[in-house]
Amino acid sequence: MGFSRRFFSFNLLAGFVALSLVALAPVQSAELDEIEERGKLIVAVKDNLRPLGFRDAAGNLQGLEIDLAKHLAEELLGNPEAVVLQPVKNVDRLKAVLEGKVDLAIARVTATDSRSRLVNLSRPYYLDGTGLVTKDRSIAKLSDVATGTIAVLNGSSTIAVVDYALPASKLVGVDSYQEARSLLESGGAIAFAADNSVLTGWVQEYPEYRLLPVRLSGEALCVVMPKGLQYNPLRQRVNGAIARWQASGWLAQRIAAWGLP
Repeated sequence: MGFSRRFFSFNLLAGFVALSLVALAPVQSAELDEIEERGKLIVAVKDNLRPLGFRDAAGNLQGLEIDLAKHLAEELLGNPEAVVLQPVKNVDRLKAVLEGKVDLAIARVTATDSRSRLVNLSRPYYLDGTGLVTKDRSIAKLSDVATGTIAVLNGSSTIAVVDYALPASKLVGVDSYQEARSLLESGGAIAFAADNSVLTGWVQEYPEYRLLPVRLSGEALCVVMPKGLQYNPLRQRVNGAIARWQASGWLAQRIAAWGLP
């Protein structure tokens, strides 16, 4: 399926209006003292996004963001097991916090201006961004795909990123990661462009593929917290914890342990 190269509209206005309507409902998120009294930290996570948050063969939640949720529980409550992990779909990540269904969301949420108007976003715990995966052993650097055919997800922000970075390439739209893999296997494309965190999981599942050592864009992943002065103590504790993990090297160690670039 061919892809028409043009500026892509993502209908951001409609998404912002929808989230704004959600934000009009009374926020009932727990404050830090309520979390401490409850003795449990409730965190929205992903359960289908290796290696950030996914289920292992035994059905247990694993991944970098699961590690972060447990470590935050230890920071706030003194026990890494004092956490309730609540899997959510992408569309519900902010909504779960806005409606007070969870205390925090650690679910591959990137920092954007529109999101920061609705919720508090922590200091970044990981810099994600657009990358490229390939099975072709002759491809080692970005220039090797400069004029090649690259698969991209239809409707994704990756389209504009690749269009800017590789203007001479040919983009082919696909509707799923499975379709992208089928296209690569058949030789219909030489590479697939998507988020580095997602492509890391791809390579872990299909080791015959390689993630190229490039980042075409930068997207900061942050912890989502409720907005309001009453939540400042929670925000300060979360940001302080992430800063200490970065300074001590713990965060970098966990990122490397999960194979993330």
